[in-house]
Amino acid sequence: MTNPSSPAPEALHRRLALPALSLGSGTLVALSLPPWGWWPLAFVGIALFALVSTQLDGGNARPRKRFGHAWLFGAGWMYLGMGWMVQLTIPGYIVAAAIFAAFHGVAAIIVSPNAALRWVGRPAAHTLVEALRMSFPFGGVPLATIGIGQVAGPIGGVARVGGVILMTWIVFQVSMAIPAAVERLRSSETRDPAAMPAFAASGVALIIVFTAVTVAPTGSATGQTLDIAAVQGGGEQGTRALDVPSIIVTNRHLEATASIPTELGDELDLVFWPENTIDVDEVGGFATSDIAAQIADEAARLDTPISVGLTEDMPGNRYTNAQVIILPTGEITSRYDKVRRVPFGEYVPLRSILERITSAVDVVGDAVAGTEPAVIELPTGERFATVISWEVFFGGRAREGVKLGGDLILNPTNGASYTGTIVQTQQIASSRLRAIETGRWVVQAAPTGFTAFIDDAGKVRQRSDQREQIVLYDTAELRSGNTWYTSIGDGPYIVALLVILGGVIVWSNRGRFRSRSRA
Repeated sequence: MTNPSSPAPEALHRRLALPALSLGSGTLVALSLPPWGWWPLAFVGIALFALVSTQLDGGNARPRKRFGHAWLFGAGWMYLGMGWMVQLTIPGYIVAAAIFAAFHGVAAIIVSPNAALRWVGRPAAHTLVEALRMSFPFGGVPLATIGIGQVAGPIGGVARVGGVILMTWIVFQVSMAIPAAVERLRSSETRDPAAMPAFAASGVALIIVFTAVTVAPTGSATGQTLDIAAVQGGGEQGTRALDVPSIIVTNRHLEATASIPTELGDELDLVFWPENTIDVDEVGGFATSDIAAQIADEAARLDTPISVGLTEDMPGNRYTNAQVIILPTGEITSRYDKVRRVPFGEYVPLRSILERITSAVDVVGDAVAGTEPAVIELPTGERFATVISWEVFFGGRAREGVKLGGDLILNPTNGASYTGTIVQTQQIASSRLRAIETGRWVVQAAPTGFTAFIDDAGKVRQRSDQREQIVLYDTAELRSGNTWYTSIGDGPYIVALLVILGGVIVWSNRGRFRSRSRA
């Protein structure tokens, strides 16, 4: 005999299948990202998630169940797409991915799968929570975003119009419309008389966006170019500063720079080193160090300025992280200190509280955040928008430097702490996004990979292999003018999405509001 209280096999299967599909749909979104990079899977995964949502109790699931399935969707996406964080902090990885998955759980509660205008409200809600995680908490973690995966696809050009926010909305809007179309084909009945106008409005919005991409400004060539040598010193990955003495990293980059023929110096305009390839703890700092003298000798040999990334120790377990230019005369000029720091990597949020729980936080020093504009400049007047490592994931940092006259973007970085390619490939994709968003070339230099030249259309012209010692050479075009994204940023799109979401909520609850007004 079967236990009458036990669920029927069909019900049990359904109870297991839908959560598995929710988790799998998020995993498909993660697989659309680098290093896997199968961009169509983002559309497939989100469409599957939307379809599952409509199957939860016929679209009438309680908020708790909607939250749970959306959390599984977010977990499949975040735990795989942000797997690199394990090498930074395992507890932080577990907590951060859970929090960001919960953001999508909240979005599912805000707009029910059975709500009026749901096919407009739900894409807006999920896009807004993605915008939130790019800035909160602790400044946000803008990796594993939709834009990073889609830069290689047909909507990459949307970045110059509305950046990652607009790209994210397009993917959610198109993907979530697929189950809606299937639903209408299967049944002529509709419980939402405003559905067709809403679909029409969404279609018009998409047409406007893609039309805008064809006419939006991309910046313009100034007629000037710079011949740049990007230096990668090479070495093993998965190493930390405590494991490898900084002088080894410095010497590798000196060796690579020494391989540049002296006669080529007449053609070069800049030699570009990665982030924190130099660590100075001497009294007087970098300017009076032996390393500065050796780099100045190389600059004099090549008769070319060298831009180097350096850290300088400060009292109280603090340090600076900067990019400077050394002239052939030995003069050190035009310094930029990193503003956006990596939480739990370059500083510890809530340090005073965490120190009472674990001594592990003592290993992480506190980088002193810079306060100056995101540019460095050659004596001849060329200005470079400068985003140091982590900062390249934030569209606003490159945008700031370009608006201040940057005619090329430099991204000195250091991913040597991470094994694998999740961080490195997502960083290349982010550099491509910044190039398209601003209409500028991006030159990225890393100690162990990847070093790359990316043109203003987001095309990777050259890219190093990991761990190799190499110098890449290219002639970079200097550009001026603003794209629409450079001019207006993310703000107007976030406001528009908030208006859409607010309108959907009001429309969906109009009957309740009328009842209250009659009472």
